[in-house]
Amino acid sequence: MNSGKFISIAKQAVVDYFNGRADATDKNGKLTLEDVFVVWACKTLQNNKALLSTNVSDGMYYEITYNGDRNELYFDAYKKWENIVTHDVIPV
Repeated sequence: MNSGKFISIAKQAVVDYFNGRADATDKNGKLTLEDVFVVWACKTLQNNKALLSTNVSDGMYYEITYNGDRNELYFDAYKKWENIVTHDVIPV
């Protein structure tokens, strides 16, 4: 699968996931493809992987992986809980 097609499928997967779980009365409303953006993407041999997020400030991000050998798409949804900066953990 080429990268463009994979990104289109990945974005649609995020839209479907979010809209299938969003409350109809939620102030964020429903997502469209324009609300989803790619943070990082890679294609290696017949496989693709992308990290995506949305313009909704809910702390969610999504990892979509395409296994070209098996023609399978894997979808992982993550919630960011914290971002802690730790200094001087590696000796110089």
